[in-house]
Amino acid sequence: MATKTIRVDYLARVEGEGALDLRIRDGKVSEARLNIFEPPRFFEAMLRGRGYAETPDIVARICGICPVAYQMSAVHAIEHAFGVRVEGQLRALRRLLYCGEWIESHALHVVMLHAPDFLGFPDAIAMAREHGDVVRKGLALKKAGNELMRVLGGREIHPVNVKVGGFHRVPRKAELAPVAESLQRARDSAVDLARWVATFDFPDYECDYEFVALRHPDEYPFNEGRIVSSKGIDIGIEAFEQTFEERHVSHSTALHAFVKERGAYLVGPLARYALNSDRLPPAVRALAADAGLESICRNPFKSIVVRAIELVYACEEALRLIAAYEPPPLSAVPAEPRSGTGFGCTEAPRGICWHRYTFDAEGTILDARIVPPTSQNQPSIEADLAAVAQSVIDASDDVIRDHCERSIRNYDPCISCSAHFLKLSVERS
Repeated sequence: MATKTIRVDYLARVEGEGALDLRIRDGKVSEARLNIFEPPRFFEAMLRGRGYAETPDIVARICGICPVAYQMSAVHAIEHAFGVRVEGQLRALRRLLYCGEWIESHALHVVMLHAPDFLGFPDAIAMAREHGDVVRKGLALKKAGNELMRVLGGREIHPVNVKVGGFHRVPRKAELAPVAESLQRARDSAVDLARWVATFDFPDYECDYEFVALRHPDEYPFNEGRIVSSKGIDIGIEAFEQTFEERHVSHSTALHAFVKERGAYLVGPLARYALNSDRLPPAVRALAADAGLESICRNPFKSIVVRAIELVYACEEALRLIAAYEPPPLSAVPAEPRSGTGFGCTEAPRGICWHRYTFDAEGTILDARIVPPTSQNQPSIEADLAAVAQSVIDASDDVIRDHCERSIRNYDPCISCSAHFLKLSVERS
């Protein structure tokens, strides 16, 4: 028997560090393993013994790209435990802050990290020589998202203005006016970007994923909703552990998540869109249709188009929220600690980010569990890698490596978040 192993030592254009080992035996992919070798960061253990008020600032450090996701899931869980309800303009401001994170994250991924794959460039710098206008628009989009995070969060990276019950300080209307001006331009650029990526040549590959996302009665999901799936799951966020499980695997410092007694599932833009496209405004739905998207997209390579559509939506939603904004009388709802367990789940750019905290009567954390989106997607990533590699099995190792790296970047993985990615190894036998 002929055995061949292809290794990719480090994956470019993703956040974090990892590797891929691909084993081919007798012309068939026998194993595709995504090796997460970035050291575990032990945030859950770090949180034990800390006070509830410290939590938003600690969990923000889990990720520099999506700190808001961790902050929002954390404050929702704490408020659930303490019986606090945040509504009105404070709730709207949280949604607005999340818009900023989606804008900066999606713009970074679509233009700087993913688009070069479809155009044959090694990176965005090389791509800029022929598509300079697109790269400039992408950077301006990211800047608009960062500015929104700065005004609401206090700074662009690891915001410091979020607290249990709301914010340390809420903005004046005048502070949001220049942000709205930049968002108007950003929205136009996002529409152009969505139309541009829709013209890419996409591999003919689809997968029957079990999509999992939040679903809200009225909104495209950011902060709240029930956890639903394309195969019948419909649960409150507190039932996550009864429906999903995480398993240790020998080749990864990140856990792998599965639907119990069923298998892998997918979170992120494809899942959100498939389960919530009817919650998008009519103009955004029309743009999605013009971009060639039906109500459900099962081609992971087209995730770049769905992200671009979500980027347009985040700009539109941010403008809507700013137009309706009136400063609330209080910057935060009072919160009194009590013993108990609380749950939070919000939609990070890469998918649902689930938190559970148990507190004593003084609000000290006794136990914490955080399930980030990339660890939930890892089994699906490995399945896609095997299928994509099989489709080019007779090609050179360089071609196989290229297709596998592209497949991983479809997910915009945040490896540091999941290690709490590409060195490719292909073994042929």
